[in-house]
Amino acid sequence: MTASQISLPDIRAARERIADKIERTPAVPSRSLSQHLDAPVYLKLEHRQTTGAFKLRGASNAIASLKDEERARGVVAASTGNHGRALAYAAQLQGIHATICMSRLVPQNKLDEIRRLGAEIRIVGNSQDDAQREVERLVAEDGLIMLPPFDHPAIVAGQGTLGLEIIEQVPDAALVLVPLSGGGLAAGVAAAVKGVSPATKVMGVSMARGAAMKASLDAGHPVLVEELPTLADSLGGGIGLDNRLTFSMCRDLLDDVILLSEDEIAAGIRHAYEQEREIVEGAGAVGIAAVLAGKVRASGPTVLILSGRNIDMALHRKIICGEAIAESAA
Repeated sequence: MTASQISLPDIRAARERIADKIERTPAVPSRSLSQHLDAPVYLKLEHRQTTGAFKLRGASNAIASLKDEERARGVVAASTGNHGRALAYAAQLQGIHATICMSRLVPQNKLDEIRRLGAEIRIVGNSQDDAQREVERLVAEDGLIMLPPFDHPAIVAGQGTLGLEIIEQVPDAALVLVPLSGGGLAAGVAAAVKGVSPATKVMGVSMARGAAMKASLDAGHPVLVEELPTLADSLGGGIGLDNRLTFSMCRDLLDDVILLSEDEIAAGIRHAYEQEREIVEGAGAVGIAAVLAGKVRASGPTVLILSGRNIDMALHRKIICGEAIAESAA
């Protein structure tokens, strides 16, 4: 596969396919961040999506793209939480059995919600890679259909619908900041944004602790990284040594990647709550955190994607109170 295989027409087709299955989330101006950046800043409130994160776009498109025979076999995926929740939700609506494989690093609140949606849960190992090996076993032995969290054409195209909305809502956007993990969101958004507005820059934002896509881009090929506890737990996990799609798309389409410390991510969560009155998880706060940390330079309107809200509220309270951030992340 090459980056050109997920095109603007693919993303537009995905939007038609999932229009009645997702929310069109608002993009609202942030006065406080605009003053900080000295440029207009808009928050794309994707954390208000039905399942609390952008992942519902890709999962809904993937489920809608299945053949009848594939639906009957059931679906399986590895997840750090939000993809599993989205896939469980989309599968439940269609009466499809879903199995979600996760590591022991996934927060309990995310496990509880996936279980509530009727999916079968398997906890395997201490990393996303461990969970993925269980997925591959289930595909080989039980014939389940794998719908991975990022490296899949229907997933990337579905996430790209978010980029279409951004350019429609902020047509003069000069910069879009996208949370970056395996690259499904970043690849899809970048393909959509640059397909409509080639001059708009798109930058990925991740945590410094175990940023697999950044390490792979630096190496020039997919590499393994140690998966570490982080406040941005949804951004954890590898990109797969046999990555077919998102590595090349991120390499070709992203203008830069920004890395953040745990304290910077915590500051983003606090700012979202105290100044924007929004509750977001660590991954959803990285755009805000990058602006607050002075790691962003903008020449015009800037859009920050608040990608998810599925944070454990006890942890959120500790962060808001400034308690033991390093301990909380561990």
